[in-house]
Amino acid sequence: MPARPVLLTVDDDRTVSRAVARDLRRHYGDRYRVVRAESGPDALAVLRELTARGEVTALLLADHRMPGMTGVKFLEQAMDLVPSAKRVLLTAYADTDTAIRAINDVDLDHYLLKPWDPPEEKLYPVLDELLEQWGRAAPASFEGITLLGHQWSAETQELKEFLARNQVPYRHLQGEGATAVRTAAELTDDALLPATVFPDGTVLSRPSLRDVAERCGLPTSAGSPFYDVVVVGAGPAGLGSAVYAGSEGLRTLLVERTATGGQAGTSSRIENYLGFPRGVSGAELAMRARDQAVKFGVEVLTTAEITEIAPHGDGRVLRFADGSEVTAHAVVLATGVQWSRLPATGAEAFSGRGVYYGADPHEALSCRDEEVYVVGAANSAGQAALHFAKYARRVVMLCRSPDIRRGMSEYLVSRIEASEVIEVRTCTQVVAVEGADHLERLVLSDSSTGGTETVAASRLFVFIGARPLTDWLGDAFSRDDHGFLRTGPALLDGDGRPPAGWPLTRAPYHLECSVPGVFAAGDVRAESVKRVAGAVGEGAMAVTLVHRYLEGTR
Repeated sequence: MPARPVLLTVDDDRTVSRAVARDLRRHYGDRYRVVRAESGPDALAVLRELTARGEVTALLLADHRMPGMTGVKFLEQAMDLVPSAKRVLLTAYADTDTAIRAINDVDLDHYLLKPWDPPEEKLYPVLDELLEQWGRAAPASFEGITLLGHQWSAETQELKEFLARNQVPYRHLQGEGATAVRTAAELTDDALLPATVFPDGTVLSRPSLRDVAERCGLPTSAGSPFYDVVVVGAGPAGLGSAVYAGSEGLRTLLVERTATGGQAGTSSRIENYLGFPRGVSGAELAMRARDQAVKFGVEVLTTAEITEIAPHGDGRVLRFADGSEVTAHAVVLATGVQWSRLPATGAEAFSGRGVYYGADPHEALSCRDEEVYVVGAANSAGQAALHFAKYARRVVMLCRSPDIRRGMSEYLVSRIEASEVIEVRTCTQVVAVEGADHLERLVLSDSSTGGTETVAASRLFVFIGARPLTDWLGDAFSRDDHGFLRTGPALLDGDGRPPAGWPLTRAPYHLECSVPGVFAAGDVRAESVKRVAGAVGEGAMAVTLVHRYLEGTR
């Protein structure tokens, strides 16, 4: 449940402080949390902690005559931390002139004279009115992670994508909305950003994804030195392997560098996946599969990167980037693909600062009423364009081919053509990306006319082809000219002989790589279908072959 708004009372006289808190709790304790402090500096420290944690302060009630820092001075400084809180000064009759001046000087909402007995007549009616006013414009309390950072920062973008894809509740504060939290967290220097502020007040300045994962309680290190099977990659193929391996009693470790779901996890809606007639988002499908794998005892690691697979007797040693290692009888490689980089002048310089590869569904919220450019003509680009069209003022699809039907499912094409928000520009490529600290312009080339055009743009989402994540694998793994892993029959030469160095008398199994006991599934495999359903099917098939391998027919 959201934390109750805070009523903060400040008085250096402990007896008075307790009396004020007692009266506040008696009347407001069911709706508000009453916190008391006995000096201005202590109260400011409390406010910094509350603000950093995302808790909302509704009312400040401060005594005026306090040593070191008066109530007026405290309320003045507190305005920077909780600008929306109502401010009340508690004062003696002799200080009414000061209280009246404070109404203008520190935007004081009210002053109360001591003593306030009976509170039913002299305290509650005043505070009731102030709290009612506050409630009409009250900011909502927030219990997730607060992300602070410039919107055109690549590091900030990376953190946003990581939190969103791992379904960690967060809010990204910028501008005036971030001022109070930055002040409270002592992050006023831009060099300390991006930063994350956790619900308990912990602040991480310029954190790595691993730092954030560990703080969020996501496992980042293996809990055992040995497993029956290690699945590398948690996209649809890896999740499929993990679910089937776990359900069949294999001790399974699933390793992912960023978040479960892979490239499919960023899809706003998958409508042709079996069993979901109304469609399902890639993120939801991934989280369902992850939960299913965990239910079967699969251990899932996040922000863990495997850098080497080496033989170890009948098994395989997998070494991590942090120096640790695990041993497994068998391995399933399901590392998938990543979007190809845009071959346009200046594109790399603006990566994460207006140029984005793929698009998580949450990105559409930040494009409200803007003009968005999408590069690509396959299903992923079509799904993204339709999702952006719900929020953006205009979505322009840039397609190199003369017809988007060449690579896109008809159900998407028909919706795009029916949309009044989406414009499709065929025979068009981006040849240059320009701007100052972020994307501002695109230079477009029309292959049908040979002409170029410069258009204003602040966001460009790229969905052009994909390349496999196999660079880290050694020479023992056979790959095609594009880096995709060859498996099974594709490893045999024209006479049906296995590749040089194959140590077994049998031929490689259908999904087995050129290294025995290591299987490939999904998009990383050469000649795979490159569809979510196909990847899940290959993941399941890989486990069947793992069983065959473990049974001794090696």
